[in-house]
Amino acid sequence: MTKKITLIGAGPAGSLLALLLARRGFQIEIFERRPDMRKVKISAGRSINLAISTRGIQALQEAGLWETIHKISVPMKGRMMHSVKGELVFQPYGKDDTEVIYAASRAELNKALMTEAEKQPGVTIHFNERCLGMDFKTSEVRLRHEITNDEKTIQTETVIGTDGSASAIRADMLKLSRFNFSQEYLEHGYKELTILPGPNGAFQIDPNALHIWPRKAYMLIALPNFDGSFGCIFFLPFEGPQSFAMLNTETAVLDFFGAEFPDALALMPNLTKDFFENPTGSMVTVRCYPWHVENKALLIGDAAHAIVPFFGQGVNCAFEGCMQLVSLIDRYASSWEKVFSEFEQKRKINTDAIADLALENFIEMCDRVADPQFLLRKKVEQALEKKFPHLFVPKYSMVTFHRLPYSVALSQGRIQDKILSEICDAIERLEDLDWVKAEELIQKELVPLQTT
Repeated sequence: MTKKITLIGAGPAGSLLALLLARRGFQIEIFERRPDMRKVKISAGRSINLAISTRGIQALQEAGLWETIHKISVPMKGRMMHSVKGELVFQPYGKDDTEVIYAASRAELNKALMTEAEKQPGVTIHFNERCLGMDFKTSEVRLRHEITNDEKTIQTETVIGTDGSASAIRADMLKLSRFNFSQEYLEHGYKELTILPGPNGAFQIDPNALHIWPRKAYMLIALPNFDGSFGCIFFLPFEGPQSFAMLNTETAVLDFFGAEFPDALALMPNLTKDFFENPTGSMVTVRCYPWHVENKALLIGDAAHAIVPFFGQGVNCAFEGCMQLVSLIDRYASSWEKVFSEFEQKRKINTDAIADLALENFIEMCDRVADPQFLLRKKVEQALEKKFPHLFVPKYSMVTFHRLPYSVALSQGRIQDKILSEICDAIERLEDLDWVKAEELIQKELVPLQTT
């Protein structure tokens, strides 16, 4: 039985997977292109906070790390909408205070996972080692040291690519026959900014909410940090009349934020410094198939299915994939062809679904969250869930607070959208809801859900 596995990438997914595999007796070598972030400060502008929800929490509990991460996370109970005039509207995420998501530092989560992985016997992480690709005939992986530029080839038995949306392992899979691949970039980019803490590290805005400044074609969001600051992400088209291309001077940036986000600008004394020093990131959806090559290599996480960040499910989805992979290893041991084939067959329908859901949620966050009719629909959703808890679970809740397959959340969510249109479009208040019609539609169209 093969007991050695090579992982490419020591990000959150790679580190978690290494930990889980090592506990099952495997020897793990990880090759990571970046330096050890526990010793070297990571560059600014590439550290969007993570939103940890039920799927991610379950994986971290399995890893024995949720208590540690929970202590340095901030619970978010809902969205806080900011109008141009500074008016605030709060939209709760779930039906009660137990349904919350947690804002966590990507870097701190990654550090904790790497440290816990290295505690396991047989786990070694090699830093500053960039993977250049893999020869699937010989099972050789090519590497280049990022400091010395020395190149080497290592012989491997089984490789799992946890090397993100620009995966080098996937790049060589593209050269194989019958490998399907697509990537779709949004016309929007993003810039990371910061709201500083107030006096004595106090939060300057509500810490228990994800703050959104929706402006239809663009938006600003802010997630709380444990130190009292907020990590902000500004989403804007790359080109056009209102775009990053036009915000090319400090005056242009200050004028734009003063007009569109005046209450946020008042809390961002370092705005122009952050704006021009931090890179402008791009957002891509990656789909490919198959995810494996015989019994030699597998893609997992963003390497197989990168998604845009607008449902807060990137790391949760990757962690869930790690859990499902090791459950198949528990069943089939190291019969890799069987493990890899079944993993991708069961998983791809769900990763395609969350990719679609994330793209749809981008439109919702930018535009619909400020619409009074949308707010009414959210109130109706909560009322329907309370009355029909096993039939009507809101789409957001199915994705975020349960571990239902993403494909179920997508299909059920679309049926729910049609039901909500039929019962909400002619009313302006929850009190006017036709409960008889609502129950008829729900009983007819929806199937009972086994929520977890």
